[in-house]
Amino acid sequence: MSELRLPTRRQVCRDLALAGTALLVRPIAAAAAPSGIKADRILVLKAERKLILQRGGTVLASFPIALGAHPVGPKREAGDRRTPEGRYQIDGFNPHSRYYRALHLSYPNAEDMRRAQEAGHAPGGDIEIHGLPGGFGDYDPVAFFKDWTNGCVAVSNRAIEKIWASVALGTAVEIVA
Repeated sequence: MSELRLPTRRQVCRDLALAGTALLVRPIAAAAAPSGIKADRILVLKAERKLILQRGGTVLASFPIALGAHPVGPKREAGDRRTPEGRYQIDGFNPHSRYYRALHLSYPNAEDMRRAQEAGHAPGGDIEIHGLPGGFGDYDPVAFFKDWTNGCVAVSNRAIEKIWASVALGTAVEIVA
């Protein structure tokens, strides 16, 4: 997980230009969202290991995911290596993450905070949807065979490029078991 650093206006413009150029020079895979259409919701299905981009209930794209190293059950406390379950929003874009791009989620929400406080634990934080660590480049698997994050949702670098270009700050994210 990484510290959230907001990009400058220049960096955002550069990243958007690069993402647009990449879409022009590389054919879009069947899983990609149609060009120019913004998703209004991200649905993460933990049991199916799938992230789905939606607009108005229509599926725009679907991507395989890896979860926290202890994926069964919702996140309860800092360091439990579980991916949370609940409703969140994208509250930050991090083009300089230690992973290839990261979308920061608004975890913990009020319910997560209440549950952690009742149990006497810190809820943890810094949960993201992100690409792969350095060295994986264009690796784009049809499925991940191991959950390995500290509680984040990981996708391929190709997938995070498509997701990044298809969402905005405030996009709803729902993570279900």
